[in-house]
Amino acid sequence: MTSHGEATGSNRWGPPYLLYLGGPADDLAIKTARGLAYWRPDWCIGQHRRADCNQTLELPDMTPEQARAAGANTMVIGTANAGGVMARETVADIIAALDAGLNVIAGLHQKLRDNADIVAAAERNGRVLFDAREPKGRIPVGNGRKRAGRRLLTVGTDCSVGKMYTTLALERSLRTRGIKADFRATGQTGIFIAGDGVPVDAVIADFISGSVEQISPPRGDGGWDLIEGQGSLFHPSYAGVSLGLLHGAQADALVLCHEPTRKHMRGLPHYPIPELRLCLEANLTAARLTNPAVKAVGVALNTSNLPAAEAAAMCREIGDRLGLPCQDPVTMGVEAIVDRLLSCCAG
Repeated sequence: MTSHGEATGSNRWGPPYLLYLGGPADDLAIKTARGLAYWRPDWCIGQHRRADCNQTLELPDMTPEQARAAGANTMVIGTANAGGVMARETVADIIAALDAGLNVIAGLHQKLRDNADIVAAAERNGRVLFDAREPKGRIPVGNGRKRAGRRLLTVGTDCSVGKMYTTLALERSLRTRGIKADFRATGQTGIFIAGDGVPVDAVIADFISGSVEQISPPRGDGGWDLIEGQGSLFHPSYAGVSLGLLHGAQADALVLCHEPTRKHMRGLPHYPIPELRLCLEANLTAARLTNPAVKAVGVALNTSNLPAAEAAAMCREIGDRLGLPCQDPVTMGVEAIVDRLLSCCAG
């Protein structure tokens, strides 16, 4: 794993993990912790919640001291909020974890290393701090030159609709079929899961496409780079990041991700969710700048808020309407999408 922004201490961050859920939150606010618990359950030995927390991952509740005694190495700040800031209570809990002998990693915009009390606690305990939302090394300006290899990018109608889950499910499916495939992380949760990547929403705007070219370099082994999407072209707050990803990915294939029960863009009740065909065509148009041959190969739905029968019917209806395989990656898998991918992008 690559370490960014370490404080003093020789022990590298890594599993086993204690997942920090903090205080009251909705399900999307703990998506970092939930993603780790789902994709890397063998790394996660417990959860740490404040008394008023109304969310759970169904992991054992542990204090930092209990987690350390059980073998935990690192506490993951598994929460996300608008602006990525740490509450006063979160800072206190981080210091307590460091004093208990745990490293601490976070993917917030507000950096662990920028808080003097947190840094002091890391130093006195010989622990490591890791800020995932900090690009590392020199990032080039994107150039859009054709590069060898095959690439897929997930795109979304909104934020937090399942782009990371879909990308990881596609990686798993391709590997199960004996096809080389690599998940390319572009967000904090993905970086924790993959051990590396680029926090694309923290990259200076001029370098976004270049950062994606950097994490998905030319490859000549016949495999696939599966690039985790971010945001949405239709979200006024984050469309710039989504556009840079589309240009840098130079994708051969797109998968559109959608949460069908959502009524408006996340955090913006005055902006409706875009119509699916309009959204897909906008993404294809933008992607054609760097790969005119890009194709849509599927739709991935997050149907967690729907009964099973209704979810199946929704997938059928959307699939028929768009002429694409449509599945929930968590409950239905992605095999039909992978079949389409391999049939239309085999060259």
